[in-house]
Amino acid sequence: MTIPAKLRTVALAIILTWGWKRALVAMGAGALSVLALAPFNAWPVLFLTFPVLVWLIDGAGGGKLGGIPAAALTGYCFGLGYFVPGLYWIGYAFFVDAQTFAWLTPFAVLGLPAYLAIFPAMGFALARLLWTKDATRILALAASLTISEWLRGHALTGFPWNAYGYALSEPLPLAQAASLIGLWGMTFLTVAIFASPAVLIDRTSDRKLPWRVPAAAVALLVLMGIFGAIRLSLHPTAMVAGTKLRLMQPNLQQDAKFNYSAKAEVMKKYLALSDRAAGPQSTGVSDATILIWPESAFPFFLTREADAMAQIADLLPKGTVLITGSVRAPDLPPGKPITRAYNSIYVIDHDGSVLAVYDKLHLVPFGEFLPFQDLMEKLGFEQLTRVQGGFIPGSVRHALPVPRAPRALPLICYEAIFPGDVAGRDERPGWIVNLTNDGWFGISTGPYQHMEQARMRAIELGLPLVRSANTGISAVIDPVGRTVASLGLGVEGILDASLPAAISPTVYARVGDIPAAIIVALAIVFAVRRRAAKRKP
Repeated sequence: MTIPAKLRTVALAIILTWGWKRALVAMGAGALSVLALAPFNAWPVLFLTFPVLVWLIDGAGGGKLGGIPAAALTGYCFGLGYFVPGLYWIGYAFFVDAQTFAWLTPFAVLGLPAYLAIFPAMGFALARLLWTKDATRILALAASLTISEWLRGHALTGFPWNAYGYALSEPLPLAQAASLIGLWGMTFLTVAIFASPAVLIDRTSDRKLPWRVPAAAVALLVLMGIFGAIRLSLHPTAMVAGTKLRLMQPNLQQDAKFNYSAKAEVMKKYLALSDRAAGPQSTGVSDATILIWPESAFPFFLTREADAMAQIADLLPKGTVLITGSVRAPDLPPGKPITRAYNSIYVIDHDGSVLAVYDKLHLVPFGEFLPFQDLMEKLGFEQLTRVQGGFIPGSVRHALPVPRAPRALPLICYEAIFPGDVAGRDERPGWIVNLTNDGWFGISTGPYQHMEQARMRAIELGLPLVRSANTGISAVIDPVGRTVASLGLGVEGILDASLPAAISPTVYARVGDIPAAIIVALAIVFAVRRRAAKRKP
């Protein structure tokens, strides 16, 4: 029996499976697909799992209403299989304050995936609506899942974590296509390329025809690699003259970060670590022009603590500024109690003066605010940060002026996973500064995934990324995605590096998601025309 014949036997078994067995196959395909993401980056596994999706949708045609409900249910099961192991680490956050939140862990670990699985269910249903019996169904699936992933990234504030396009973020040459088509274009290519072997089971008069589709997919991968290798060679890492970075990674436990009584301990650690010599030639913080501390670094309102500001001024030599995260109190009349706050970034000069402030725009649901906040609080619920009323969202994203350096685009925590928030801007900064606190998620796959997604923003925009994380991963990334320097997860230390220089704006930086939208639209038009042609006598 030839390889296609053996493959057809396996495919036929998948196509004909039904009931709970069908659900298990879909969930198994989803769970294995997670291996394509960081930190594993075993993307060839998708050549095994994505064809299974095609065959499952093939088999859904035997159901009612053209198989659309059956396809949707299959997509939902795939989504559960994909999101539960892909996002299991969210449960770690509920053990930071275990006495209050531990009981919610099952609801988070299973509830969020149960919600997110709705989107692949919609994608599978749309794909079944466009389905054909030939290779065009691969394009239908790619377009439909790209649309559903885009919706997942925008609906109810959005959560595009682990979008399928991140499977092509490694090796680095493959990721360079993001500079042209962004994350959603990469998602389309990921589904189309890795689902292509499914057509090997198709029966046609030309026996060579089924092989041409996966061959074309492999050829596309090769072309992406060639394009990426050329782009990398054309953009060697260049540095901004006179700008020296020092990133401080304290590896501070979460209970200290949100405990006011730990104020003195936190400041002592930050100050000592920031001025630590990094080698025989190092003289500490005086080597740097920019010192960077992570997100919400202090268990207090920084600018309202005169002694803390004085300590920072004593630490910083002339010519050095501090970029740090901190909660910020709103401007209120004297005597009025502070009940809410901003999650902010400060730029602080060597004399302790505040040069610039950015307030986080894209807050984390259930972490920084609750949907229907007032009602949920009346029912006894509170978000993980335990800020009554939730954090206050900022009003506008703007570049931060930084002395002796280009203007910086600020991103706090998971703001870095939203490509649409930073693309196509009129004001082009010189670099991205991403302050985060992944300490909520322990030593798990979550911080690696977060780092990989932040790096994609650098490639998309052609801007260097400087990422300071409480527990890691802190890194300096050049504008094509090379890691210039990094500190690993769960490590305490400092990271000294020069600031990479930006390159010319990429296609994606100029036009955003328009190329991806055109690709998806063309695929849908082609699928619709093909389906209509097949229905004609």
